[in-house]
Amino acid sequence: MNITKAKLETFLEDLPEQVDTEEVMYRLYLLEKIEAGEADIAEGRVLSHEEAVQRLTRKWRQ
Repeated sequence: MNITKAKLETFLEDLPEQVDTEEVMYRLYLLEKIEAGEADIAEGRVLSHEEAVQRLTRKWRQ
């Protein structure tokens, strides 16, 4: 994951004064997943609600 210095600074500012390493890693993981999702949306890699329901229905019926 690549993150800009500005985003990292904002990330650090939003953390509480006392935080453990596990919490920092979890929040970085979430940030990475959110940014990946936003990139998918920007590039049109999305499904409609109906398409998602159809895929999940097929998957869980097997």
